[in-house]
Amino acid sequence: MKTIIEPFRIKSVEPIYFNTKEEREVILEKAFYNPFLIHSNDVLIDLLTDSGTSAMSSNQWAGIMQGDESYAGSPSFFRFEKAIQDITGLPIVIPTHQGRASEKILFSILGGKGKYFLSNTLFDTTRANIEFSGAEGIDCLCEEGKLPTVAAPFKGNLDIELLKKHILEIGAGNIPLVLITVTNNSGGGQPVSMKNIRAVRQICTEHNIPLFIDACRFAENCYFIKLREAGYENKTVREIAAELFSYADGCTMSAKKDAFANIGGFLAMRSEELALNCRNLLVITEGFPTYGGLAGRDLEAIAIGINEVLDEHYLQYRIRSIEYLTNKLIAAGVPVMQPAGGHAVYIDAKQFLPHIPVNQYPGQAFVGALYIEGGIRSVEIGSLMFGKYDDNHNLIPAQLELVRLAIPRRVYTQSHIDYVAEVIIDVFERRNGIKGMQIIEESPMLRHFTAKLKPVE
Repeated sequence: MKTIIEPFRIKSVEPIYFNTKEEREVILEKAFYNPFLIHSNDVLIDLLTDSGTSAMSSNQWAGIMQGDESYAGSPSFFRFEKAIQDITGLPIVIPTHQGRASEKILFSILGGKGKYFLSNTLFDTTRANIEFSGAEGIDCLCEEGKLPTVAAPFKGNLDIELLKKHILEIGAGNIPLVLITVTNNSGGGQPVSMKNIRAVRQICTEHNIPLFIDACRFAENCYFIKLREAGYENKTVREIAAELFSYADGCTMSAKKDAFANIGGFLAMRSEELALNCRNLLVITEGFPTYGGLAGRDLEAIAIGINEVLDEHYLQYRIRSIEYLTNKLIAAGVPVMQPAGGHAVYIDAKQFLPHIPVNQYPGQAFVGALYIEGGIRSVEIGSLMFGKYDDNHNLIPAQLELVRLAIPRRVYTQSHIDYVAEVIIDVFERRNGIKGMQIIEESPMLRHFTAKLKPVE
């Protein structure tokens, strides 16, 4: 197979500021061993998130110049609305400033004490907004999704039997909706099959429960369906997306992922009644329904980007670049999530650092070591992010202890990725000297953003 080249040319660059290992040790200590507290100028390769960090295209930048900043009825909104309607088939589109704003509105209306939301896996802000409303979120991840280094084609799937069990135990009347995250971010960026989505749709219909899609990375998921699911190999990604959304009553999306935008998101749905309630809350918290917390130029960038992401040359390059890094790490014996996900490479921190117990946050320990060794910023997706405490303040660990290296879209080249692999392998060869971490300060919700830590002595 020939080398898969980047399907774009670079027209503008920004410098990387190099620092030394000794300088990074001081920087990390001053940031209390939390990568979110490091200044971005002190990072060489920034893989903290793929959210809002993508490079926009020349067409998107040109679209920004057309952005109409009218408070109400901007033509930029109507182009934004039509682009989303054409792809999803969902008739009602409500703009928000980003995905978590969509979640806040949706779960504020549908949530509350005694309510339960079922999902394949909820990500951090989704779960936080559910819990902030007083409701509870329950993950129903398939069994193969719980085994990081065991390959399976659709490890993001929702466990159908577990879904049925929870519906019977909780009662359909206490479940405002089921949410499928595509791809499954907390579960290693793994895709969900169309067969699984159809099965969930059928169960939801039987119990009169709405089905929503967390569509942040819908295009990457649809490309995996084209590659891995029988019957879809000759369909376009746009056609696959149309079928995927046809099973949904609505969706939330952060346009900072698969729309290449630096800010923005939306709610889309079929229910006029739910939309009325959402718009009422939108006006209080975000803005008028035709801008929803966004400038007209951002609406234009999203309208263009959400179509650009369906380019299959881009998707081939995107998925292959994640696979490229994954395969380099597998060859070196690094315990990495298999098969490769759609937007990130995930290291199994439990296997990487078996000498560090989960209550000393092995993922966070690895994140710090990676920054010191090579100036690479990543994020822990394990017990720091998702762990809870029992009544005696003992840690209830997360299901998985992962470290995510999220690759921004259209930003880094192959030489950057080769460098990342070299640094990870260097850390792996010296992993026995890495110490665990302890929390010295934390907030009650989404603590991983602001927590302060120190190494365990």
